[in-house]
Amino acid sequence: MLVLTAEDVRRSVPMNVAVDAVRDAFTELAAGHFVLPPRQIFGNGAVLVMSAYHSPTGTAVVKKIGIALDQVPAIRATLVWTGNGEQMVAEGSSITTLRTGAVVGVATDLLAPAEASRLTVIGSGAQAPDQVRAVLAVRPIADVTIVGRSADRAAALAGELGTEFPDVRFTSSTDIDASIADPHIICCATSSATPLFSADSLPESVHVNAVGAFRPTMRELPRDLFATASTVLVDQTEAALEESGEVIDAVTSGTLTTQDLLELGPALSSPPPRSGRTVFKSVGVGCQDWAIAAALAEMP
Repeated sequence: MLVLTAEDVRRSVPMNVAVDAVRDAFTELAAGHFVLPPRQIFGNGAVLVMSAYHSPTGTAVVKKIGIALDQVPAIRATLVWTGNGEQMVAEGSSITTLRTGAVVGVATDLLAPAEASRLTVIGSGAQAPDQVRAVLAVRPIADVTIVGRSADRAAALAGELGTEFPDVRFTSSTDIDASIADPHIICCATSSATPLFSADSLPESVHVNAVGAFRPTMRELPRDLFATASTVLVDQTEAALEESGEVIDAVTSGTLTTQDLLELGPALSSPPPRSGRTVFKSVGVGCQDWAIAAALAEMP
């Protein structure tokens, strides 16, 4: 049995590889090649269990996640991959942030303007660095603003990422409205229970990713953003209607209908226009974990 640490995961699957792997997995999902049981949720979201089975290869993953938002790190996870008579166990928190970043890279590549150069990331926690890495992997970003409730944490993350990407200008802020006034791309990666901003604070043309809210009681995006968006993209409609507080609120209020939700897999073969305000909401599905696990299993 192969056992991999977080360092092994990072060394073996760089972000550009992760983005390609996750893109291919969603194409496979749209083709009907995955069995994705609903995510099991225990203890009001304190423990999650996700799984995916890839029919063409007979390979599967199961990931257990423990979540404690009042602790650091907030997410602790373990992933098990099986296939071809072999088994791999990997540290799952690194896979979770990597595959969450990667799916944002896929969606951003699909919806954001090709020349997008300004990025704002709201949130300075564990998910934020891979949000930056993913967007930088698919767009020529020159300026990044990290927004956080803690000025020190936001500045520290901006400094760390500035060292990693010396050709990109990084700044930090605690003012959300000022930081979302003119970016081309926004990534939301917080545990907020209430919307982070009003659509009135946004440019008329912007792509917004949201990955932080994973319970019906959580919301990062405002209802009025959905009302003004030309495209609302989700990783999987069923999962979004079960777990995304923003999507549930928008559908319940009549702001959106289920027919307004575009799934990522089919959108890859029939891309929507890149115009106006576009939204990608992800709660995470098992094929993303499978994609990273499969890439790890192929490493020398």
